[in-house]
Amino acid sequence: MTGPLEGIRVIEIGTLIAAPFAARLMAEFGAEVIKIEAMGQGDPLRKWRKLHDGTSLWWYLQSRNKKSLALNLKSPEGIAIVKQLAESTDVLIENLRPGALEKLGLGWDVLHALNPKLTLVRISGYGQTGPYRDRPGFGAIGEAMGGIRYTTGTPGTPPARVGVSLGDSLASMHAVMGALMALLRVKTGQGDGQIVDVSLTESVFNVMESLVPEYDMMGHVRERSGGALPGIAPSNTYPTADGAWVVIAGNSDPIFKRLMQAIGRSDLADDPAFAHNDGRAAQSTLLDEAISVWSASLPIDAVLQALEQAEVPAGRIYNVADIVADPHYQAREMIIEARLPDGVAVKMPGIVPKLSQTPGAVNWQGPSLGQHTDSVLQSLGITTDDIQRLKQEGVVR
Repeated sequence: MTGPLEGIRVIEIGTLIAAPFAARLMAEFGAEVIKIEAMGQGDPLRKWRKLHDGTSLWWYLQSRNKKSLALNLKSPEGIAIVKQLAESTDVLIENLRPGALEKLGLGWDVLHALNPKLTLVRISGYGQTGPYRDRPGFGAIGEAMGGIRYTTGTPGTPPARVGVSLGDSLASMHAVMGALMALLRVKTGQGDGQIVDVSLTESVFNVMESLVPEYDMMGHVRERSGGALPGIAPSNTYPTADGAWVVIAGNSDPIFKRLMQAIGRSDLADDPAFAHNDGRAAQSTLLDEAISVWSASLPIDAVLQALEQAEVPAGRIYNVADIVADPHYQAREMIIEARLPDGVAVKMPGIVPKLSQTPGAVNWQGPSLGQHTDSVLQSLGITTDDIQRLKQEGVVR
């Protein structure tokens, strides 16, 4: 079986997280992704976080199924190679600062003239327009200005990071969504390629639920709430006797009744004041205390077993060790084994989403710098002698 993006060529001119993650998602589903890397050290992600034999484990994950073309974008011949590639490319994804692509001579007017069917996906901190467009933007800043940092953490404490580069990842997913919508328009003959303008800040803001209308209509500013779901009860994080934590969501009317009966509080289940969410939300502290008393008296397995029997949504808060050991993750092929260049086996995340007819696949891990330079250039009709000359002149590696 081939992936649904088989036959789609993607050029990635990006570093670190947002553009590379978007391109990785497309590569996992069959697109030919040519990652253009700077000469020398390549993408800085190669040296981020935990290294194995000098290369980041994150790199091997983030760059799987990609081809690495090491290219000097300060060289006129290097820019000429990008233009030649663009003529047969469906999507170009970049996360340079707005205006940087134009300074390279690769602005939209140039690319669109070379290939009217090309889709240009641009990821930046604040978007390609507006008074902040020229500011440098990282995912952390997008999280701060998009609203999610303010609402993350415990009341009375400083805003917290969620633990991963959420702003970048949300921008990546919006970028893929935009790219596929633009591709659909081209492939169905409805029009030419277009610019997909993705802002890190707006990608975070887009998942902030009813934040704006609540503020506009009621002057309500959503605050940090720890593990609770403000205005919806009961839904929170509760302790267990063995030091674990469980999330329990008993917030629909029938589920609430089953939850109260499961914890031995039929009095609360039958109380008319708690028949609907508005009444429960008004006394959420009382309900949380009742649930905590019960959960803290039992080990996590007993808590989960009782709630499963009562058909109450609940889940242990997992760390990575819990995830890797979980039989459901394994059955869903969400923990797969990869081989690094030195032959060492390492577990990696599987593919999301699951497609029944054209599933994604991992064909190889992140490549070495310039690993595919020769093959990519040969696909453009550049001869072996010219490739050697370009290497000697510092245009490619």
